[in-house]
Parts: sequence; structure tokens; C-alpha cells
Amino acid sequence: MSADKPDILDLKGLTASLDEKAENSLKRTLEAIRVHLGMEVAYVSEFVGDQSVFREVDAPGFENVVKPGDAMPLDYVYCKHILEGRLPELMPDVLDVPAAASMPFTTDMGIRAHMSVPIKLADGTTYGMFCCISTEPQPSLNQRDLNMMRAVAELTSVLISREIDATTEYRGNLERVQRVLDANELTIVVQPIMQITDNRLVGFECLSRFSGDEDWGPDTWFKTAGAVGLGKDLELLAVRKGLALLDLFPKDLYLSFNVSPETILSGELDTLIRKEFGRRVVLEITEHASVEDYGALCSALKGLRSRGVKLAVDDAGAGYASLRHILALQPDIIKLDISLTRNIQDDLARHSLAAALVHFGRDIKSQILAEGVETAAELEALRKLGVRTAQGYFLGRPMPYLEARKLVQQLNGADGGDPEPVTRSA
Repeated sequence: MSADKPDILDLKGLTASLDEKAENSLKRTLEAIRVHLGMEVAYVSEFVGDQSVFREVDAPGFENVVKPGDAMPLDYVYCKHILEGRLPELMPDVLDVPAAASMPFTTDMGIRAHMSVPIKLADGTTYGMFCCISTEPQPSLNQRDLNMMRAVAELTSVLISREIDATTEYRGNLERVQRVLDANELTIVVQPIMQITDNRLVGFECLSRFSGDEDWGPDTWFKTAGAVGLGKDLELLAVRKGLALLDLFPKDLYLSFNVSPETILSGELDTLIRKEFGRRVVLEITEHASVEDYGALCSALKGLRSRGVKLAVDDAGAGYASLRHILALQPDIIKLDISLTRNIQDDLARHSLAAALVHFGRDIKSQILAEGVETAAELEALRKLGVRTAQGYFLGRPMPYLEARKLVQQLNGADGGDPEPVTRSA
């Protein structure tokens, strides 16, 4: 062991490292304890059945001897014997402990010094062991070193518990989303989009609804699906179900869908959206969507837009990202965020920003659509600004398609004027 070993290991630094990526954090912890003790190998093992599995290893120069994923029988290594009291946790010279000296593990691995402490999880179960090995005796190892290693093992248990919790959550979420996909547990409701200049229904936005016990909103479902790698699949399911409604509505009405750049880049929308339906489909990209390569996204959209599919940028005015989307993608429709339309008639700042966007949209030949219209006063203020289309609870709540067909008949027979609020909801 190194003669200049510091008296105190930086446990504060190790604690801080628990907030980093788990794999790197555990690796750094092992390296720190190994260097501090002057040992050659440090590892964390997990007990799996009758095996001790090496989950993380720091052993520079000994990579061919032990590496992550290797496993050895519990009866062969020291772990089980230490837990059951037949071997001590601290052995500065293994040959001074007859029970250890006689074990094949000692001679096979050339072990002369060993220190090992159990890793206990929050529920009291033993996960595995935190171990250090040296091929040379380490006579200066003492009780203080063992206490320090126990403290590090406690920190390691926190890290491992977080990994276990994260893995459990991930698997549970994966199963939930996969269940929705396998059982088609997603329904579509539609919200009316009105041309407010002449009180004419021009389309519907398709919105997803989910059953089950999770009590999650649609945003949570799609965010969770994205986190487990199934975001594109869930979006495509929603698009497929929405497209199936096109034949149920008059041919002068369009349907709008929220999709991510990932789904567009997959190319699968090209197959889903039939050529004859292109002019009746709008794809919406939200402010929250991250675009890494606008060039690639524009290329992926080119074929769709050539057959009439329109592009909308959602949540305009909510943040900088939506403005970047507008400049890079040149959308056909710019959707004013609800944060702009809410009480726009009484707020000069909202009114001015909305007016600027209307003027901007006119210059680049993009239609302006206002979201979240909830009062007649908001609708009138938007109309005076030159906004031509809008949606919101005042104009119609999300509804099942059968109610939407009734609404089509109702509005087609209307004589004009501002529409009455439609309070049906799904």
C-alpha cells in the first residue's frame, strides 16, 4: 500500500458524484477507494442466485483477470464466508487467515490482501459486496480503513438503489406503453377549427385519449413513450386512428396531427398518408420539439408537402424554439399559443406580439391560427387583428367523431354570426 496514503478519503466528493450518470459515478467511486487504499482491484458484485456477478470493476492492468459481467460461485469467492462470519471483512495478509489461505480462490487469483463489506439496500437486503484486492500484503490496513470502506459502501447502496428504482420505473413504463400499442388502447377525439371571418368550420385537430388506471394526461403518455423509445410508435398509432376518420367528414375539412421530428424523419408518414388525402392533412410540430438537423427535417417533409400535406408550427409566441421552427421550416400555418390569446383584448403586450406575428405570417404567406380561444371578447380581438382561423373551448371542445359529425351538420346549416360555445367534451 502507498506510504503517502491520505488520512481521509474525499467522501463529500464521492457523495456529489452520485448525482452524475450512474455508471460513471460508480466507476469513479471504485477508482477513488482503490487508489486511496493502494490496492490493485476494486469491484462491486451482485448476488444472483448462487453466483457473485461483477457489476463494475476498476482493475487497471488486470482487465484479463476480472471484468464486468464475469461471475463466480458464491462458495468459491470470499463473499458468502464473510457474510456468515467464517472470514473477516479485513485481511491485511490473507495468508494469516487459515480459512482464506486454504481456499482455491486465494491461490488461483494470487490474493494477499483483501477487504470486503456488504452493500445493503434500503429494505435491508444484501445486494452484493464492495471489495478491494491486492496481490501484495498490505500490513497498514486497519479498522479506520474498514470503517471508511463501510461508509463508501453505504454511498454505493444509495447509487445502486437509484439505478434499481430507475430500471424498475423504466420497465414499468415500457410495459404500460407497449400495452397501449398492443391493445390499441388509444382513442381519438377532435377539436373544431373555425374560420372566424365567416364562421365556417375548416377542420379538426386530432387529440389522443387513453384508458387505464394510470390517470395520465396525453402529454404524459407521449413523453413517457419517448423516454422508453416508443414515442414514434405511439404517435404513428394516433395518426393511423385519426386518418381513419377522414372518410367520415366532408372533403373540404382537414385533420391536424401533432407529430415529432423523429416521426417525420422515420419516413413512415409517407406510407400512412395516402396521396388522395394529402391536401386534407396538417402536421403540427410543437415548440417543445427539439430539432437537431433542420436540413434533414426539411428533406423528410419535402415529399409530404409536394402531395399537399401542410405544416404547422404550434405554440408560436411561447418561446424561442417556435421562432426557430418558423424561420427554418417556413410552415403553412403558424398557431398562436394560448399564452398569447388569453385575455388578448385587455393586454397590450399580448396584443402587440400577436399583431406582429399576424403581420409576419402575412409577409411569408403563412396562415395564422389562434389556439385557446375561450371568450367572445378574445375572438373579436383576434378577428380585428386579422387572424382568420381559431380553435378553443368557445368554438368547440374536443369531442368524439360522432358528435363532430353532428356539429358539421349543425354549422353547415347555420346562417352566420359568431358560433355558440360548444360544451361537449370527451
